[in-house]
Amino acid sequence: MYPALNKLPNKSDSKPLPIVVIGNGPSGICLSYLLSGYIPYIKRGSVHPHPILQRKLEETPEVPIIDQDLEYLSEGLEGRSQSPVALLFDTLLRPDTDFGGTAESVLTWWHETNRAIPHLVLGRNPPGGAWHFIEGSMITLSQGEWMGLPDLQFKDWMRKKRRGLRNNRATAEDIAQYYQHYVAKKGLQKNFISGTVVTSVRKVSPDVNSSYAQQDPEGNSDSFWDFPEKEDDQIASGNLFQVDGFIKNTNGHQQPFSIYAENVVLATGTYDSPTKLGVNGEDLPFVHHKLSALEEAVKNKRVGMTSDPVLIVGAGLTAADAILFAHHCNIPVIHAFRRRVNDPGLIFNQLPKMMYPEYHKVHQMMKEQSVACPGPYECYISLPEHHVLSFTEDMKCVFQDKSGHQKVFNISLAFVLIGSNPNLSFLPNNGIDLAIDNEQPVNSKRNPINVDPFTYECVQEKGLYAVGPLAGDNFVRFVQGGALAVASSLLKKANKNPP
Repeated sequence: MYPALNKLPNKSDSKPLPIVVIGNGPSGICLSYLLSGYIPYIKRGSVHPHPILQRKLEETPEVPIIDQDLEYLSEGLEGRSQSPVALLFDTLLRPDTDFGGTAESVLTWWHETNRAIPHLVLGRNPPGGAWHFIEGSMITLSQGEWMGLPDLQFKDWMRKKRRGLRNNRATAEDIAQYYQHYVAKKGLQKNFISGTVVTSVRKVSPDVNSSYAQQDPEGNSDSFWDFPEKEDDQIASGNLFQVDGFIKNTNGHQQPFSIYAENVVLATGTYDSPTKLGVNGEDLPFVHHKLSALEEAVKNKRVGMTSDPVLIVGAGLTAADAILFAHHCNIPVIHAFRRRVNDPGLIFNQLPKMMYPEYHKVHQMMKEQSVACPGPYECYISLPEHHVLSFTEDMKCVFQDKSGHQKVFNISLAFVLIGSNPNLSFLPNNGIDLAIDNEQPVNSKRNPINVDPFTYECVQEKGLYAVGPLAGDNFVRFVQGGALAVASSLLKKANKNPP
């Protein structure tokens, strides 16, 4: 763990921090790199395979990318992200990766210390965020090089570890170690404080030490972020945020902190809170919502090849990982999911078979081994288009199929693996008023935080930014464009742009 307490400014310090980043996963790490004065330029003599982008890059080759018009540069780019700046940064780092090419990055990085902006990155765990939670042996969905951060290729780091990539993909443990190594190698440790839990982020007046950012008790406030003006205290234009929380020390003690910041960047991801079915019996002790609980049950011999089947609910990659793990341990599985097996929205129908053979195998099992027509796979039953109605205390699960018929199965354990939601309890109203639909909870796929696409500043709240899954960027290769957009915006605010 990095030393922490001495880095945190006291709330009573006269000067607030320019930037506090909440979350130390790949988004927070990449942003810290850019805010530490590492500035991307186009390499001399490099030619980008995208001819229109190349022409634009040739117009001002001496101006760093971070100071250029990101909207202009990203116009017309297409790819696997909805974010124009995410596509831009990705195509500069990996020019033709989606077409199987291996063209080198057209970027070169200069360390310009005079352009660094003081900032802190707060995270519960060591740098790497949720990658420290994921079972270490799990193979990543993305290719290894797509997990890399700027100016330190993942494959080069893996080569130094003297280990190759399996199908060009890495384990979660590799990724977590790489992110920690990146922070150390790039000299970013001074900006990171691990073991921190943020409990509150709220707007305050810049010239008083008490927060006004509470919801108007009469319910008249237009925004939960507004604070009432006092007659004798006209609020100055430069509003501040107060960030409260505590640090978990190695001896288990919690030390509270409270700091002011001019800008706050939300980079907490969505791994915090598993999605629930909301059915009767879901809180019974044999029903779990994390893959790690299955590994624990196997290790403790609570389930085995002779026990009743384990139920796995969900049709995403975490559910597939659970099926592969159970299959490897010869544990019988009942697999229930709401979609049809040939639904184009199903992730398995979007993955190239050659690159993801193990997920293709799960998809084959889902198709060929339904309860209606037994197939070649032992110890596995597929229940497509089935809804869970309830769990009962005598270890049964009640389902309903697409025809409305009910079925009951005996099970030994249940694993509901249907996604996760961000925990934004530290924000007023759980951050709901910042979302695109401000009547629904924030969700990375269906209802992300509403941000300006070229700065990632929250539309509802100036000075507050959101990156990564919170802003709808769900893959590591694309969260980095959000960091570029935020850094570009903050450098402009701090007047750190060269003349």
